[in-house]
Amino acid sequence: MHSSTRLVANVRLAPPSTLRRCLASTSQTSTGKTTPVPSEAESRRSSSPYYFDTGFALFAKRPSRPFPPPFLSPPSGSFSEPLSTHDRSRDRRSYVNGEMIRGITNGDDAVLVGENFIGANDGVGAWATRPRGHAALWSRLVLHFWALEAEKNLSMSPETASMPEPDPVAYLQKAYEQTLLATSSPNEWHGTTTACGALLHHVDNISNPGPLLYVTNLGDSQVLVLRPKDHKIIYKTSEQWHWFDCPRQLGTNSPDTPKANAVMEKVELEVNDIVLAMSDGVVDNLWEHEVLKNVLDSIDKLESGGAGRERIGTPDGRMLYVAQELVKAARVIAEDPFAESPFMERAIEEGLAMEGGKLDDISVVAALCKRRTDE
Repeated sequence: MHSSTRLVANVRLAPPSTLRRCLASTSQTSTGKTTPVPSEAESRRSSSPYYFDTGFALFAKRPSRPFPPPFLSPPSGSFSEPLSTHDRSRDRRSYVNGEMIRGITNGDDAVLVGENFIGANDGVGAWATRPRGHAALWSRLVLHFWALEAEKNLSMSPETASMPEPDPVAYLQKAYEQTLLATSSPNEWHGTTTACGALLHHVDNISNPGPLLYVTNLGDSQVLVLRPKDHKIIYKTSEQWHWFDCPRQLGTNSPDTPKANAVMEKVELEVNDIVLAMSDGVVDNLWEHEVLKNVLDSIDKLESGGAGRERIGTPDGRMLYVAQELVKAARVIAEDPFAESPFMERAIEEGLAMEGGKLDDISVVAALCKRRTDE
């Protein structure tokens, strides 16, 4: 996200080409199949007959800031301190309300990857210039609490006669409220974030059962649903902006709330459809047709053996490879000061002089819809 226009209007930034050179040496990348969960959560399996085979890839334009106490226990000052404090200081994982914070931070982005819920939140980086500002904390906490609420619903027994229909907007509203509380006491931390998530459920209709995706969006991150067998995109979320480069966002001083502004839509899936959850680091650098082509090309390479087993690690690493290739493609444009990009096109439409890609945190979660009996 461009911090100059999203939050702070009077900050002068270096030209984009200069920023690219300065940030190139500090960028970070990471990949994985799923994001970590506490050991007690691993035993709570969703009651849905469908699940996601997943992979994620991340590129951060600069290293993520550590979370402040009490979310991250600082190293103890000496061995004379209580043993329990020193022992906890070795644990570098982040905690809130005594529980490990779900997901992974990527710059100011946050992603969460599970077998029935995926999400990509984009924290507004301009908060780094404000006292007690921490956008990455906000993006991660909102996603953490959102996933917990979704998990409660998905882990309910299928025999429960009154099992409610998923309500991702209500889950997000509660997550937003819990984040407000967590960042208000004992220390106050400011920030805002977009929110984008996809919850995999199913239709119980006996005559036409099948996977059903609940997609929720607030802001300018994006969910795309691809049907590889038909070589097409069957669904995409719509961006929500207050004005150019200032999306709807949850958090400090923002008028937006999930209850009032989040959009939820249901998408009927087929087994082997691919769901992508992406931050605007992808959307601002690749057009929709380029994303589709990149994913289809990756699948073709995997099926033909051209990707190489050593590049995907395991036979079930297909979505990891898809996510990696998409991040690579977006990064090429983001770091090219002369490339044509969707962000450049929008800027020109707004009467702004700009060329090249948009250097930003790039987060991609790729999820393949599977049926448990297909395992």
